[in-house]
Amino acid sequence: MSQSLEVEKQLRAMILDMQLGPGERLTERWAEAQLGASRTPVRAALLRLESEGLVCREGRGWMVTPINIAEIEQLFVYREVLEVAAMRLTVAHPDHAGLDDIEALLDDCGESASVEETHRIGLEFHVRLAQLSGNEFISRGVADAMNRLARTRWLESDPIGHGWAEHRAVLAALREGDAERAVALVQAHVRESRDRLLAVLREGRRSFRARGVMVA
Repeated sequence: MSQSLEVEKQLRAMILDMQLGPGERLTERWAEAQLGASRTPVRAALLRLESEGLVCREGRGWMVTPINIAEIEQLFVYREVLEVAAMRLTVAHPDHAGLDDIEALLDDCGESASVEETHRIGLEFHVRLAQLSGNEFISRGVADAMNRLARTRWLESDPIGHGWAEHRAVLAALREGDAERAVALVQAHVRESRDRLLAVLREGRRSFRARGVMVA
């Protein structure tokens, strides 16, 4: 792995795990010292993270992108459109082996799984399900939306256990070739996730700011 990709990987992990909080300022010099990298790889990594919406420009430096409620609302609309389209395409071109692989992924996440592992598998479920559509643009879009939303899992009081039954119900509908049921389940799941998260952000905005988490 090149130094630039390694720096990108480390910075992304620090941002998604909230080690670097929304609104926190960064400098290239800090990243160089923190990660033991030279300026060119650091700058290249920051530019790629900027394209993902995880960092933004702040004067001559950088900032971890604040959490923006309006953007989150738009991301959920985007997710729903893409995931609904993916359900219809997946039913039209069924891949039962792919569904088996995704179910095995859920089976691997037991009650003893950590928050990080539970979140990783939940995110991977949506991305891999979108990949079964056979449409590369849909799967890329879902992956991008999920990545942009990933930081917010730490702001929920109970991030574990949301949606697991719904995930399995979606798989069952796809196995049966029931596109309308799969679509309805996905829409309900995405909207419930959206409503729960937005309520947390709106009700806790002041307390998040007091903790140094910038919510716009």
